[in-house]
Amino acid sequence: MKKLRCLFIAICLPAFLYAQVEPTDSLALKNIQENQKASTNENPLHVKALIIPAAFITYGALSFGDNPISNLDRSTRNELQEDHPLFAAHLDNYMQFAPALSVYALNLAGIKGKNNLVDATGIYLLSSAIMGGSVSLLKHSSHRLRPDGSSYTSFPSGHTALAFAGAEFLKQEYKDVSPWYGFAGYAVATATGTLRMYNNKHWFSDVVAGAGIGILSTKIAYYLYPHLKKLVLGKQTVSYSMVPVYEDKTFGLSFHGTF
Repeated sequence: MKKLRCLFIAICLPAFLYAQVEPTDSLALKNIQENQKASTNENPLHVKALIIPAAFITYGALSFGDNPISNLDRSTRNELQEDHPLFAAHLDNYMQFAPALSVYALNLAGIKGKNNLVDATGIYLLSSAIMGGSVSLLKHSSHRLRPDGSSYTSFPSGHTALAFAGAEFLKQEYKDVSPWYGFAGYAVATATGTLRMYNNKHWFSDVVAGAGIGILSTKIAYYLYPHLKKLVLGKQTVSYSMVPVYEDKTFGLSFHGTF
């Protein structure tokens, strides 16, 4: 039962999260792909798309106090430590960045997403700001002790929030190309949250809440970015070019943009 519970956590979490995929018929999908523009389009914020991340955040909030959710936190932690007392793999410190970096890797490989890299970067920076501010505020206001007793900044999991913000970013940029990119991003994000528990740095509810905050931050960023861009630039447009360069035995990118 112990291993089955951990397996359930690792496998089922991305499946529940990916239930957010908006239904799109084949004709609409074709139109979307044919009419992609260099700049981002406005993205309506549908209530249905917010249900799952809101439920995850609510689940985390309900873990405070003596109740079944907090009991599950303790039992899950005890089982993980009992089965793997010396576990110390810190791949989670790097995996949290992987989903977002995949967007740039795919673009450099010639696989274009929904937005050009300038707008995609703007959206991701906005998402990171929303996510980072929310996580920091909650960590200091909740004052929850980590499972390993190292600090009182356990709730929510920042690594998990960043990973899921990146996974949602990857999904939004490439869902019209192939849904498998989104699945891969969510799998990496789920693995990041699972490793945070195995490393005894977070309770299960910390990870669930972090996932919800990450997803919600990116969804909000996609909604806000077009409005902020119009506010700043008005009717101006941005054109840019970006090419690989090799200089002094170092590879890099040359970026040129005009308003």
